[in-house]
Amino acid sequence: MHVRGTTALVTGATGGLGQAIARALADQGARLVLTGRRVAELERVADATGGRVVAADLADPADVARLVEEAGEVDVLVANAALPANGALLDFTPEQVRRALAVNLEAPIALTHALVPAMVARGRGHVVHIGSLAGKVASGHSSLYNASKFGLRGFALGIREDLRGTGVGVSVVEPGMVRDAGMFADAGGVPPKGVRTVSPAQVAKAVLDAIAKDLAEVAVAPPELRFAATLGGAFPTFSSWLQRRMATDEMQRRMAEPNRAKR
Repeated sequence: MHVRGTTALVTGATGGLGQAIARALADQGARLVLTGRRVAELERVADATGGRVVAADLADPADVARLVEEAGEVDVLVANAALPANGALLDFTPEQVRRALAVNLEAPIALTHALVPAMVARGRGHVVHIGSLAGKVASGHSSLYNASKFGLRGFALGIREDLRGTGVGVSVVEPGMVRDAGMFADAGGVPPKGVRTVSPAQVAKAVLDAIAKDLAEVAVAPPELRFAATLGGAFPTFSSWLQRRMATDEMQRRMAEPNRAKR
């Protein structure tokens, strides 16, 4: 599917990844509907991309419903918004658990459920869920984030099969460690020795590729990290040992504190 002339709704458009995705879509000729909670930042992104702003808190189901209504006819949904949700589960309050699952999993499902019927009726459209390699392999101090991204991956791949033959595609794009933007960069994350990062522009390109080629799943990471994620998903005990050797658990623990305010 070509994005030129389509209307694309991008959630989490105030974050670094969201902005990169929005710019890439705008450069390809899409009309943007941008959503997030920070109105001033949304307006800045809208000025740069020619997009339209609909502020919403995706942790609030009423706001999700209002977003659908105000967005109007949408051809492409990029469900990018996510809360960091890293850290030990017992450090979260019940409300923080609810918000993490609402934003990271329930809102993307609700938006897909609300917007896809009209796409099916028109015989064209695409949904991109921004997942994570954390949706393929679990790690310490990330159980809640893992849960939301494992769930999102399963939903995206499942609904893709439901929509086969309708003209509506579904993709899940899974970044690894992203430099310069996103929760890893925002928390000052330092990758384990020998592990490379990717740029926001690479993630944005993966989104465009997923739409254009109707790809089911795109892992945006260096080959060594993609291999480790695939191996770790198949052999979790080995993955646990390897992550301890690479101090991944400690990296996740250190990232939790800077992200605490975003819960």
